[in-house]
Parts: sequence; structure tokens; C-alpha cells
Amino acid sequence: MPTPTPNSSAQAAATILVQRRLHGQQGPCLPEPLRPQTLDDAMRIQLASMPLMGDAIAGWKCGTPGPDKLVVAPIYARTVHRASEKPCPVWAHGGMVRVEPELAFVLGRDLPARAQPYTPDEVDDAISATHLALELIDSRYSEPSVLSFADKLADGLVNQGLFIGPAVDGEQASLTNVMPIAIQVEGSPEQVRAGQHPDPLPRLPLYWLVEYLREQGMGLQAGQAVITGSYAGTFPLPVSQGITLRYGDLGELRVRFSARARA
Repeated sequence: MPTPTPNSSAQAAATILVQRRLHGQQGPCLPEPLRPQTLDDAMRIQLASMPLMGDAIAGWKCGTPGPDKLVVAPIYARTVHRASEKPCPVWAHGGMVRVEPELAFVLGRDLPARAQPYTPDEVDDAISATHLALELIDSRYSEPSVLSFADKLADGLVNQGLFIGPAVDGEQASLTNVMPIAIQVEGSPEQVRAGQHPDPLPRLPLYWLVEYLREQGMGLQAGQAVITGSYAGTFPLPVSQGITLRYGDLGELRVRFSARARA
């Protein structure tokens, strides 16, 4: 299956969405002639957005596809942040940022495009580390209730970045599809969310992504991080406060967010 080739409509749509993404802005649906009508249309816009971002792809988000659903989007290098003493910069709304608790599978070697499919064992062997992570969520649209799935796919499925926390036991993590997510915001009582991965095993979407990209003539590169689905949906967290999230028995992630200034 070849990668959909961007056309002039895709380029125009990508220009609008990339400008919003770079400046933390939201706006209405794309003009009707530019709106994606199919999943292929949406992927053309995604592809056209990549060079306009002027950034390397440092990771991917993915999920198991459905009949009319394709869950795949790049995560750009400047939006990936790792645990440190510095706050994690985010586009916030009303002092809050929406997040999704996930596992990030980091590759230790390339999985380039090739003629023959990759086996799950080959993909497993390419994983060098598994980390606790938070997908950082933001939409480039101001009216999400009127969007089609293709609209969302074209925009990168509400991704604004990725926070990568500590490494955990990879084998244990690969078998964990149910775990509580405990959230402690400084000065507030702990909240616990029942956590369940959308798939029976959290690496299953990664196996799909490797094959999807291979069929597109693309591949994954060493150092890229892949997230495969939230354990507890999407929820808001405050900026400028210390936050600890406990992922069952796997470990803890600590983070403090800072709101990026909009021009």
C-alpha cells in the first residue's frame, strides 16, 4: 500500500493546521474544500505537515485500527520532554493540560522498510527500553463536537507532545493491560482511576504500526518512542504544581507542567 501523495488541497490544509500547532492556537474546521473526506485524505494532510513542522519525528502514537478508523500520528522532537528538574512546557487552557497515561516503547535499533513483514519477536528485540509516559493532548480545532474522525486524524489525533518518565521493567510492562493509575497533585487528595489498556497487550499496536509503516515504504528509527494507547482515557492536570502518577506496580512518574506563552 503506497503512502498517499499530498496534493494541493492537502498542502493548504497542512499549512493551516501546522501554523495553529506551532503557535498553540485553535480554530474552526478547515474550509470545506480542504476538509478530509476519507482516511487517505487525512493521511495526505499528515504527510504534508511533516516538512512544514521543520522537525524530526521522535516518536509515534498508534492504536489498533478499525473498519473506518486509523490510529497513527507522528510525535515531533521539540514536543518530547523527559523527566528532569525543569518543568515540562505545554499548551494549556485555563491553567490545565489534558493528558493520557501510557507506556512508551523506545527502539534501540532501526526497523526500516523492507519487502518481508516483521515478526513480533523482531519488534520485541528492537525495543531497548520501556518508560512510563504521558501523552500531552491539545486540538487545533475549537469545535471538537462537529469534527469527523478524518478531521482529527489529519490533525494528528490531538497530540501536542509526549512526556517520558522513568524506565520500568519491560517484560512486566509488556504483559500489563490492567493497572490502577493513582494521581497525586500537591495539596490535593490522591485520586485513583481504574486503568485498562485498549488492547489485550500493550505492544500489539506497536506490531501493527511497524507493519503499517513498512507497507507505506517507511520505517521506525532507533531512539524513537512509540505509545500505544491510554490506560485511563484523557483527563486534565494543573500547571505549576508538582504531580505524581503511580502506574500500578510498575513505578511512579513525577512531573510539573509550565504553560507556554501564546504569541
